[in-house]
Amino acid sequence: MAATTPQVTREAVEYYLSSNLEFTSNWIVNNATDDMIHQWKVRRGWLATHSAGGHDSDLLDSPTDFPSMLSSKNSITENMFKNYISGNRKFTPRPRKMLTSLRQMSERELFMELIRDIANELDVNVLCHKILANVSTLTNSDRGSLFLARGSKNNRYLVSKLFDVTESSTLEDTLQNEENEIRVPVGKGIAGHVALTKETVNIKNAYEDPRFNNEVDLKTGYKTHSILCMPILNYEGDVIGVAQIINKRTGDEVHEFTEDDVEVFKNYLTFCGIGITNAQLFELSVEEYKRNQMLLKLARGIFEEQSSLEKLVQKIMIEAQELLRCERCSVYLIEEEVAEEQDPKYLKRGSVTSMPEIELISTNGRKEPKDIVFAKAFDLFMKDKGTIRLLSEKDLVNSKNAEIARYVASTHETLNISDVQSDTRFSRQEGTEEEEDGFQLQNMLCMPIYNSQHCIIGITQLMNKMNKHPFYERDMNMFEAFAIFCGLGIHNTQMYENAVKLSAKQSVALEVLSYHAMASKEETAALKNSHIPSAKKLNLYSFDFDDLPLGEDLTLQATIRMFLELDLVNKFHLSYEVLCRWLCSVRKNYRPVTYHNWRHAFNVAQTMFTMFTTGKMRNMLTDLEVIGLIVACLCHDLDHRGTNNAFQLKVDSPLAVLYSTSTMEHHHFDHSILILNSEGNNIFENLSPEDYRKVIKILESAILATDLALYFKKRGNFQTLVERGEKKFVTEEKKELLRNMMMTACDVSAITKPWPIQQRVAKLVASEFFEQGDIEKSQLNLKPHAMMDREKEDELPKMQVGFIDAICMPLYKMLAQLKPSLQHLHSGCVSNRKEWQSMADGHEVTAKKQQQNGSHAGVVHAQEGGSQGTDKTKLTTSSSPGKTSHVRSKKKSKACSVL
Repeated sequence: MAATTPQVTREAVEYYLSSNLEFTSNWIVNNATDDMIHQWKVRRGWLATHSAGGHDSDLLDSPTDFPSMLSSKNSITENMFKNYISGNRKFTPRPRKMLTSLRQMSERELFMELIRDIANELDVNVLCHKILANVSTLTNSDRGSLFLARGSKNNRYLVSKLFDVTESSTLEDTLQNEENEIRVPVGKGIAGHVALTKETVNIKNAYEDPRFNNEVDLKTGYKTHSILCMPILNYEGDVIGVAQIINKRTGDEVHEFTEDDVEVFKNYLTFCGIGITNAQLFELSVEEYKRNQMLLKLARGIFEEQSSLEKLVQKIMIEAQELLRCERCSVYLIEEEVAEEQDPKYLKRGSVTSMPEIELISTNGRKEPKDIVFAKAFDLFMKDKGTIRLLSEKDLVNSKNAEIARYVASTHETLNISDVQSDTRFSRQEGTEEEEDGFQLQNMLCMPIYNSQHCIIGITQLMNKMNKHPFYERDMNMFEAFAIFCGLGIHNTQMYENAVKLSAKQSVALEVLSYHAMASKEETAALKNSHIPSAKKLNLYSFDFDDLPLGEDLTLQATIRMFLELDLVNKFHLSYEVLCRWLCSVRKNYRPVTYHNWRHAFNVAQTMFTMFTTGKMRNMLTDLEVIGLIVACLCHDLDHRGTNNAFQLKVDSPLAVLYSTSTMEHHHFDHSILILNSEGNNIFENLSPEDYRKVIKILESAILATDLALYFKKRGNFQTLVERGEKKFVTEEKKELLRNMMMTACDVSAITKPWPIQQRVAKLVASEFFEQGDIEKSQLNLKPHAMMDREKEDELPKMQVGFIDAICMPLYKMLAQLKPSLQHLHSGCVSNRKEWQSMADGHEVTAKKQQQNGSHAGVVHAQEGGSQGTDKTKLTTSSSPGKTSHVRSKKKSKACSVL
């Protein structure tokens, strides 16, 4: 069998030629063609590229040939620039003459050849390698290292760009990356001393110099004898680097550098300073190009994404991480606050308090860090691959990062902290998410974000550079430009969201105005001039009050009687005419829906009145709280549409756009303010500005408290206070909690009424729910919840029991424990639960009998006609409603069932 020829790779040939330079030189001299020599001249820059076809000139024909020459040279080609931009740098240094040829040159020829070798090299790494290799040739030194100056004027240091370069070593072998580069503070060691003093240091015996560090010798086994170290200066005389050569090669035991070596070294480094400066300027231009491209990309991105603030922030954070290569990025958005001084007269002219004045942090004013409140904060880890997470309320208040962000928002400073843990300005907070996730904060760049009015709207933080270094000044400059675009993007997105909300508010307002109107003069006069029956005659002091015998006008008169009995008209100097007009307007602004109408509001207010009087709760509250709660009861369901919060979200109504949580409750409060601001309806017009602000806050808190979702959040705190024996509720926080619980107790108080009243009201509530369910089925093609499904009407008793157990019973039990005079509410609730349970049990027994009868009928039918499987299935499934009902009874009823 014939022998196979071994495969020779390109890398093996290149390695052989590089290792046998004498052979390579001889082969080229003996075998190179004219075309090869011409191409070599073109690459060396001695010929213009267009002369390749003629070979008739070794000179440029004209100055216009210069761009062509440049395009042929590796160091300044367009491809090289693109490689810099993309980060894909291919180190292909300009070919050098063979060492044998160099050593045959005169000193002048050698010097000029080596200068030409570096003259047009714009890659800093390649340039520095060439410098050291050429210096070794010039001075006959064994090896050398080059350090470049970094840092600010007050924190200068040297980094080892290349280390232990010899004449034959490659760039890849000696290049130091950011992870393993050596950092030398200016003034420390031999190189640091030279950088500080600009002196040339020529050491004959390194081990006798105290500045010499022998750690490298100990690790490598190499013996350093002599060192020649000299600064590299730019045209202004500033130190931009330090070059160091080691061990003169003399062929004997003497390794000292001579004065001639010092002179040659100095002259050559003069040109090197020019070359390094040009290369660094080229790098800066590349960075500036990348920065401009990044900003253009960011500008396109942020102005394309204006519909969602969260998506915009996510895009900003991802761009920031990619730009500055950091482990973590956070953005804090500052809360829009209501200005402290609001003129109540402004409200009377038609302003709605739910659209507050915005108090942003301008550059002219300063706020204390403790006064800065963040609306939300976004956090992004590099390891999460683009998934942002919202920081918890605990982290917004207690974490060190939030503390730093508040400081920056207060001082308007940009902070570049190289060691966060040792910074004494900021305390360490334990137990926050930042500590619990195992993240070790090392360094941070924190900067304010401004809008177009130069007001701070947020704070952005970058943490822990990937290379473990601190953030440099160029990072700050880049990030500052980045933050400007971020501010514009966030501001525009917020303006867009505000515009959407204003549009929704306009739609709601137009709908309300088209449906409602303020009370007429005739209605007001009729109520004002009418006789107001006594509270006893109206039975207002009874927890068993029934509104059914009262006509519509009598409900208004009964409400006036509540104000009079509580002495609110005298205490707050209420205009009787304004009170009458306001009451008529409130009644008119309730829609004629089945349950959540004016009569429901009137009944809620009557229960609150009874709690104040018969229940003896008035001594626990101030007069301002009393009037605030009565007004809240009367207004708490204004403009109710007979559908709940979930329905508003399903149909994406304008109300759902305006309010993401407690949708209807926010609308009820806004509508209350709308009536108060309308002409002749402000019953609070004679209050002081301070009392006005307080009563509006009480009104808002009380109406929002009727959202059962908020009730569940706060019930635990109230229960804790009651179980501890709290009786006085002195602090504002405790009093607000008490007021909220009282509002819920009044809102669902129909569950405490005598059984005939309770049964009648429950049917009204169920009817309204079923109407919503019908809409969901017919118009939205959705399956409604069981309590909204007319087909599940027979499950009403069971749902009522669940509602009582989940909401009513715990609340009335706590109130009775707090005030024994409220025991009647708890007793009525217990009594009605028994009635509902009895009905539920009866229904379950009936359902089981139907199921058994249905199953028996199915068996008989199967026996009589076994081949009719389809009929058997129909008979079997006919019993399924009862079975389904039984299974569902085991599940916990929804809290927002029926009354």
